Amino acid sequence: MQHAIRAGFVGLGAMGWSMAAHLHQRGLLAAVANRSPDKAQRFAAAHEGTIAATADTIAQCCNVVVLCVSADSDVIDVSRTVAAAAAPGTIVVDHSTVSSTTASAAAALLRAAGGDFVDAPVSGGVEGAKNGKLSIMAGGEAATLARVRPVLDAYAARVTHMGPVGAGQNTKAVNQVLIAGIAQAVTEGLALGEALGLAPDALLPTLAAGAAGNWFLDKRGATMLANQFSVGFKLGLLHKDLRIVRDLALAAGTDRSVIEKSLADYAELMARGHADDDISALIRLKRPQV
Repeated sequence: MQHAIRAGFVGLGAMGWSMAAHLHQRGLLAAVANRSPDKAQRFAAAHEGTIAATADTIAQCCNVVVLCVSADSDVIDVSRTVAAAAAPGTIVVDHSTVSSTTASAAAALLRAAGGDFVDAPVSGGVEGAKNGKLSIMAGGEAATLARVRPVLDAYAARVTHMGPVGAGQNTKAVNQVLIAGIAQAVTEGLALGEALGLAPDALLPTLAAGAAGNWFLDKRGATMLANQFSVGFKLGLLHKDLRIVRDLALAAGTDRSVIEKSLADYAELMARGHADDDISALIRLKRPQV
C-alpha cells in the first residue's frame, strides 16, 4: 500500500518558492528548507501547516524530498544527507540543472539507502513556476516516477519520462542549447530593429504573429527593449548550465557553435557585473558598441 505523500522542498529561490507554494495548495507539503534559514521560516509562516526544516532534518518528516538548488555539489550534498537520515522508500526528486553524471551519483546514494531518485529538470521560467505550467523532463524508474506524479503535477503542465536516471538532465542540456540559440537570434534581431528605428509596439506583435514567433520573443522582447533585465532566468546560471552542456557535446562529438558563442558572450557580461541580469541582457552586446 502506497503511503500518503509528505513532501519536503529544498531551495526556495525564484522558482522554488512558487513550486513549493503549489505543493502547499495541493495539501502535499510538510516542510521546506533553504540555504538561508530565514527564508524557510518566512515561507512556513506564510503557509499554514508547513514547518521550516534543514537539509539535515527534512527527511525525518518527509517521504519525498524535492530539490531546486544551484550546483552539482549541492545536489550531491543534500542527497547524501537525506540518504543518511531517510526511511527506506524515500524518494528525492531533483529539479536542478546539473550533469547527468551527478544525477547518477545521487541516485546511487539514495538507492544504497533503500530509496530512489528522479532527475527532473524543468523548463518554463519563473512564469511557468508561478503559473504551475512547467515542462518537466524526467529520468528514473517508471514506478518511482508514478509514485511522485502528484508532486510534479502540482506545478507542471507536462511531465515526460525520458528514460533512466540521467536522461532528464541530458534532455535539459538539449533544452539549454535551444534557449541559448534562440536568445542569440532574438537579441541580435531586436538590436537591429532598434538601430533601424522600428517602433517596438509595431515590431514585436508583427514578428510574434509569423514564423519568427517564440516564447523568448513573447516574454522578453518588450522588457529587453525597455532595458529591464531583472524579470527571469539569470544569465550567470545559463552560463553555468552551458559549461555542463559543452562537456556533453565534446563527448558526443557534435557541433558547439552556439554553446561556445554563448559561453563567451555571457562570460563577457558577467565580467561587466551583469551576472544577475536576465539572459535577455545579451542585447547589450548586440547593440552598436560606442
